[in-house]
Amino acid sequence: MDRPSETLSRGPAAASRALVPSSQALAAPPLGGDPAEVKRWFDEAAEATQPVLDGTLASERGAAAAYARMAKSDNTRRAYRAAVRAWCAWCARHDLPALPAQGSDVAAFLAGERGRRLAPNTIELRRAAIRYLHRAARCPVPTDDVCVSETVAGIRRDAAHSGEIPRKKVAATATIVRRLLAPIGNDLRGLRDRALILVGFAGALRRSELAAIRADHLEATDRGIRLTLPQTKGEQTTAVTVPLPYGDTELCPVRALALWQEAAGISAGPVFRRIWLPPHQGPGAPPPLPRIGSAAITPQTVAQIIQVRAVAAGFKRRDLGGHSLKRGALTTGMECGVHPAKLKRLGRHKSFDVLGEYLEFGDLFEGHPLNGVL
Repeated sequence: MDRPSETLSRGPAAASRALVPSSQALAAPPLGGDPAEVKRWFDEAAEATQPVLDGTLASERGAAAAYARMAKSDNTRRAYRAAVRAWCAWCARHDLPALPAQGSDVAAFLAGERGRRLAPNTIELRRAAIRYLHRAARCPVPTDDVCVSETVAGIRRDAAHSGEIPRKKVAATATIVRRLLAPIGNDLRGLRDRALILVGFAGALRRSELAAIRADHLEATDRGIRLTLPQTKGEQTTAVTVPLPYGDTELCPVRALALWQEAAGISAGPVFRRIWLPPHQGPGAPPPLPRIGSAAITPQTVAQIIQVRAVAAGFKRRDLGGHSLKRGALTTGMECGVHPAKLKRLGRHKSFDVLGEYLEFGDLFEGHPLNGVL
C-alpha cells in the first residue's frame, strides 16, 4: 500500500490558503541570535508562496522576494531546509552563532558531518544550504573561505581513497523493464504501476516529471501521445513536449496508459494517484474495495513503486530507483545504435557530459577501439 510523502507542493487548495498579502515582508534575519530562531526564520524564508499584489511598492518588493524564492525547486528548498536545521542544531550544541557564521565553524561542521558517515555529495549540499542561508540574510558568505573549500576537497579525497564510489541505480533497460512487468497483475494498482513504468521508460522521465503528469498534459495523436511537461529540471521556465509512441509489444506506453485511465476513471487532474484499502468493517463483512485518491502521488512514491516492483521481480530493493527508468531508456537507445544527439534530445540534457552520466555501459571490452589492433 502506498504511503503519502510530505512535500512542499501542497495542491491548489493548500496553495490558496497560503496566499497572504506580500506586503507582510519577511522578518529581519536574527543575526547573532539563537540558532533555533535562525532555523525558524529560514523555514519561512525558504517557503515559496504566490505573492498578492495590491499596487503598492511594499507589495511589489514582497512579490520580488517571493518570486526569487520560486527560483529554487521544491526538492532543493526541502533539502536546504533539512541542511539548515542540521547546521543550526550543531551551532546550538557548540554555543556558536548560526548567522552570520565563520568559515572555520562551517569547516568544523562539515568535518563533523563526515564523521557521521555522510556522503561527500550530501556534505556539498550542506555547504550549499549554508551559502544560501547567508545570501538570503544578505550576510557575508563564509562557505567560500579557503578553509571550507580545502575541507570539502579533503573529504572527497579521503572518500575516494577509502573506495567510496557513489553507486548509481541500475539502468532499467528494455530487458529489465520486461522483468519488472512480468509479475504485475491487472488489478488497479497493477494497471497504474505498469503505466507508470512504461511511460517513464518511453519518455525517459524523472520521478518528479512522472508524478506531475496531468490529464490535460496528454494529447492523443495517430502516432502516439504528445506529453507536455510544463517544467523540467533542465527547463525551469519553458514547457517541453515528450513523444510517447505507440508500440507493437507489451512495452507500449500508450495502451498501458489508456487501460489505467479507463479503469480508474481519470479524465482530468493528476494521472498517477495514490491507491489504498479502507479499513475492514469487521467479521463477516466483504473485503473493502481499493480506493483511488484525487491528489497526485509524490516523487518519493514513484521511487517506492519502482523499488517494490523490483523486489517482486527478483532484484534487491536498492538496485533500482527513481532514476532507473530514465537511465534505462537512454542506455537502451545507446545499445540500439541511436545517435547521441537523439539520446540527448530524448533525455532533455543540455550537454553530452550530463548525458554520459545517465548511460550504463555493459561489457567494456566489447567494441573496444583497439580490438583487432592489439
